[in-house]
Amino acid sequence: MDEAADLKRERIYIIILAAIQIAHILDFVIMMPLGPQFMRVFSISPAQFSTLVSAYTFSAGIVGFFGALYADHFDRKKFLIFNFTGFIIGTFMCAIAEGFHSLLIARIIAGAFGGILNACVLSLVADLIPFARRGKAMGVVMSSFSIASVMGIPVGLWVANKFHWHAAFYLICILSLVFWIGSFVFLPSVKVAGPKLGFIDNLKKFKVIVKNFDYLQCFTLTSVLGFGVFMTIPFIAPYMVKNVGLLESELPLIYLFGGAFTIISARLIGRLSDTQGSYKMFKTLAIISCFPLIALTNLPQVPLWVALLVSTLFTMIGSGRFIPAMTLISAVSRPGDRGTFMSLENATRQFATGVASQLAGLIIGTTSAGLLTNFPIVGIVGVVTTILGIYVAFKIKTKHQLL
Repeated sequence: MDEAADLKRERIYIIILAAIQIAHILDFVIMMPLGPQFMRVFSISPAQFSTLVSAYTFSAGIVGFFGALYADHFDRKKFLIFNFTGFIIGTFMCAIAEGFHSLLIARIIAGAFGGILNACVLSLVADLIPFARRGKAMGVVMSSFSIASVMGIPVGLWVANKFHWHAAFYLICILSLVFWIGSFVFLPSVKVAGPKLGFIDNLKKFKVIVKNFDYLQCFTLTSVLGFGVFMTIPFIAPYMVKNVGLLESELPLIYLFGGAFTIISARLIGRLSDTQGSYKMFKTLAIISCFPLIALTNLPQVPLWVALLVSTLFTMIGSGRFIPAMTLISAVSRPGDRGTFMSLENATRQFATGVASQLAGLIIGTTSAGLLTNFPIVGIVGVVTTILGIYVAFKIKTKHQLL
């Protein structure tokens, strides 16, 4: 009876945490399909658009390093509520922005809170869910990217096309307020073990964690994976419109199909990570992910169904790699370090994705006809970082004798 009650509570926690993930991930990913619209409305280049995208991740990464100093200082729930509130304010500023520069500032503010919010969610998953069921829980929470793609992006794009791009951010604000209430009511307080430290002692703890080689390997793993993926993701929509020949009105299908199939695959990958082993699942998915990545970045003008097939496989497998990867590294961190560890992991990964997006904006150019150039180079970089990720994951698995 007690076990049944525990499982019921765990399901409620996972639903709430996944909902929070949906909100802040939707705020981030909605920028990608709106790319062609931003480039047209603001008359900006691919490099300037990548600046809008990377502003969020750079801010999340930089603020995340400072947030890591106090991630294990506060009650987990209170820390999450504080950052969720700041995120909603930043998203509202995006909704009322009137131009490129005001939107850029708003993205920086939203990223500052959204990045730490992501670390709060993952810390709570690790704190509230036993390791034996954590892979499945991670699969559900991390499938929020797919849910955001299936439900949020098509609805957000429809609202943006029906009214204006501002309306998409108003919609995210409304959803976030609903999820904020749910987190306040249903999530339990999680006291962090150990004494509350002063600023100097926090710095010392921070230094010890940063110098922990096992932790650095974990940060490297997720950073190289994020780097490879986010050189590609921001430019999928512009590439599909300009090079592959899709209409802007067809873009929601890319995210609808990719997200729908990933919802199914994410939960399957989570279960398999628990039963077959996290490293085995990660290595298999990482190797397979190279094929749709190369296909996507070299895609010529093709029928819509071919574009949907390639982009869906890229989304399913590319995002699926993070489920066993996050499960793998969650076993490395000690409970007393978990908040700081997850904040630093998130900060380094966000910073890496910001660098990736900015670098991709510099590599990718346009022809006089408006076609994007050098996209295949981005795919090659993604393959190289994937191979590096497999090597680092092997080191983590071998050192800690994980499956």
